[in-house]
Amino acid sequence: MEALLPYLVLLAGLTVVMGFFTWLARLIRRRGSAGAGMGAALAAYEEAFRATSHASHHEIRAQAERKAPTGSPDGWRRRPKKG
Repeated sequence: MEALLPYLVLLAGLTVVMGFFTWLARLIRRRGSAGAGMGAALAAYEEAFRATSHASHHEIRAQAERKAPTGSPDGWRRRPKKG
């Protein structure tokens, strides 16, 4: 029985830790406070450890903002002169 005691203590400790994390996850979901914090943490991670993907994300956003306007479907580039 003494040989099983360390394993039982380890199992009990693991059960307590997993129970705490389950309770914490339910609390965070109930309050709804995980969204902004998780987004900020992932943004910091992206910027620190994935510099190329972070830089390419900003480049893609810049390209989307500077697209040239498309022409009119009927072919007119300017409004016809009145008169």
